[in-house]
Amino acid sequence: MRWLISLTGLVVLGALAGWLITAPQPLAADDVAAAPGDAARGARIFHVGGCASCHAAKGAKGEARLLLAGGAALVTPFGTFQPPNISPGPDGIGDWSLSEFDNAMRRGIAPDGRHYYPAFPYTSYARMTAGDVADLFAYLKSLPAVAGKAPDNSIAFPYNIRRGIGLWKRLYLNADPVVALPANAPADVRAGQYLVEGPGHCGECHTPRDGFGGSDQAHWLAGGPDAEGAKGNGGKVPGLTPASLKWSAAEIADYLKTGFTPDYDSVGGTMVEVQANLAQLPDADRAAIAAYLKAVPNGK
Repeated sequence: MRWLISLTGLVVLGALAGWLITAPQPLAADDVAAAPGDAARGARIFHVGGCASCHAAKGAKGEARLLLAGGAALVTPFGTFQPPNISPGPDGIGDWSLSEFDNAMRRGIAPDGRHYYPAFPYTSYARMTAGDVADLFAYLKSLPAVAGKAPDNSIAFPYNIRRGIGLWKRLYLNADPVVALPANAPADVRAGQYLVEGPGHCGECHTPRDGFGGSDQAHWLAGGPDAEGAKGNGGKVPGLTPASLKWSAAEIADYLKTGFTPDYDSVGGTMVEVQANLAQLPDADRAAIAAYLKAVPNGK
């Protein structure tokens, strides 16, 4: 009988430990911006982050890209994820506080306390500044409210156990820079690092993933299989390291602005949306992104 009591105690302790380990870890109150953001500045972050690419209707053009009721489903080996409504209406983020929005962006925590699945790239957004998050929130609040909720995700066991994402976050959610730049790195390289590793979340597609779906940062920006098995490119996402992308910094910046490669080919596939977003940025931002990509270590 004693062994049964001991075993029961161990099971209870193990369950309690697992519950605590997988608990959401919200931001401290003083980590959130103290003042409201600026919508004009937030427009830049909106374009860097490509918010419309996921949260506007597929193929939307012009002003329709600002109707953020949710876009095309993201089909992955872990399940099908539905981008939610992030317009400022009651079906979106209209009732959210800045703190709730920041915890969603940088900690992957929903207002109801549940973990978001990392199909939402908060592992990159974790590197954003509180000020940029506040600016983005102000910009989203300035957009049209759109009614309607996205369909539910379709996720098989065991990935449908959201609490388990808490353990995944302990392995992969890190606000530190991916690349350790030298102390004398130029300002434009550092600016580009922030845009690429943070709000631009380029590594989410251009870095291979391990068996748990986490970014394999030992091969940062080295390319890899397309999570959605995109057609037309063999299901591969190209690398962006200097060993993979032979273009000059000026050619990279021009491609991001115009959509034309150095050999006069045009942007294609899912990169069409990305390039359209980055074309909205100031020239200095595209130049900074290019400078950083030329500074990324091969094999990092």
